[in-house]
Amino acid sequence: MRRRGDSGAQVAGDGGTTGARRTAKPGSRVRMSAAQRREQLISIGRLIFAERGFDATSIEEVAARAKVSKPVVYEHFGGKEGLYAVVVDREVRALLDRITTALTAGHPRELLEQAAMALLDYIEEETAGFRVLVRESPLMSATGNFSSVMNDVAHQVEHILGAEFKSRGYDPKLAELYSQALVGMVALTGRWWLEVRKPRKETVAAHLVNLAWNGLSHLEAKPGLITVRPR
Repeated sequence: MRRRGDSGAQVAGDGGTTGARRTAKPGSRVRMSAAQRREQLISIGRLIFAERGFDATSIEEVAARAKVSKPVVYEHFGGKEGLYAVVVDREVRALLDRITTALTAGHPRELLEQAAMALLDYIEEETAGFRVLVRESPLMSATGNFSSVMNDVAHQVEHILGAEFKSRGYDPKLAELYSQALVGMVALTGRWWLEVRKPRKETVAAHLVNLAWNGLSHLEAKPGLITVRPR
């Protein structure tokens, strides 16, 4: 079934049939499937939102980079808001999956190290996705941005801290306050490191844990990570 407005696409290596690829001549056009076109538009939208932010991104530019007409983008996502929502939702899930998967240790200090490294790994490996999350977003995505992701992470940390506080005789009601403080510290440092990229991420994580675990009055001069082997 042909999709409206998609016939002008000219993209190498898409999902045409083997026969079509064998007989295609230089300059001939090979059509994408609807699923392939959607993934292409999401990938392009992700990059442009990362570069320009939501407000400065236009459907015209997305369509131009994909070499399709504007109606093709509207057909898949209904508009810029729809495309943005899909991009943000994927990044939210990707970041949360990384952090959740990383939290495997039993000791609170090791858990803090793992969470910090998971966030810094994501920033390093998925820079465009992280930029999308930390840029200002429209009101419609208030539940799908960096703040909401960090809030979800803080709730996970809250459960860990609550159990730890209870076992040590501290007020477990304070776990929420401490979880927000710890996650906020790591998140803001991650935004800073996004631009400077030094020192290396293991060093950044070690100093974050040093401050969080030891406090200002007991800082280690040369902190290291328990869960990461030195290079």
